Amino acid sequence: MDRHLEGFLEMLVAERGASANTLKAYGADLADFATHAQAAGERPAAACTATVRDYMAGLGRRGLSARTACRRLSCLRQFFLHLLREGVRTDDPCLLLDAPRQAPALPRHLSEAEVDALLAACAEGGPMAPQRQAVARAAIEILYATGLRISELLALRREALSGTAPMLLVRGKGGRERVVPLSDEAREAADAMLRDRAAPASPWLFAGRDPRRPLSRQGFDLILAEAGRCAGIPAARLSPHVLRHSFASHMLAHGADLRALQTLLGHADIATTQIYTHVQAERLARLVEAHHPLADGGAG
Repeated sequence: MDRHLEGFLEMLVAERGASANTLKAYGADLADFATHAQAAGERPAAACTATVRDYMAGLGRRGLSARTACRRLSCLRQFFLHLLREGVRTDDPCLLLDAPRQAPALPRHLSEAEVDALLAACAEGGPMAPQRQAVARAAIEILYATGLRISELLALRREALSGTAPMLLVRGKGGRERVVPLSDEAREAADAMLRDRAAPASPWLFAGRDPRRPLSRQGFDLILAEAGRCAGIPAARLSPHVLRHSFASHMLAHGADLRALQTLLGHADIATTQIYTHVQAERLARLVEAHHPLADGGAG
């Protein structure tokens, strides 16, 4: 790999604490661009605007999605800004390039009946493996009751549920803290999980095989997939983020305020929360269809 590409990846680790998965993704994107630049007779770090523009245009011809193209352009922008800061370049070949337009992606969510089926699959005496049942029920109850991100859930300390307060203090993105209500069902499920825990005491609410460490994301994905199989929900339709989307969509469908939902989800910008307004639009359409006098379902 080009030494400037290696230097950029090393910077991501040293200065930004990038994860192994992030490094792998950035490395793959940069390697793909390097192949294009070298075919055009340029070193990746010295590529001109025309070369970068041709590369971006080629992504569409190769059938890559606009989302993937935007991610590749973001990676290149960060790479060339790094070269500017390091004095390797005096210009930014990405400066005048526009990101491809993306169609707004509506969040996938479960129906309320599917959430009920998922929780029933985790109930005591249900079809799940006993050693996973309590963890699955507690995690799903909390995720669906609060809309937490999976990273926020797995980072919860055991003392987060100490006492009887109906609220949960969560540390979200950027270290921002917020307080979210916790349902009685979620608290009871967590208490039951802690009572059934056979491993030594752990400082984490959701402990991993090594009680000194929290449950890993991969470990939780296996537990959630098993719950989904027992509930008859395909793996492609189920993830921790789908549960977060389900929480938000169902809250809006039952009349929650968008600003309140922004606070609960920990979104810094209301624009991020507005992706859920499709639920309000669908609800209004159903109301018109059911009650407007000229609609098929109207009363006259």
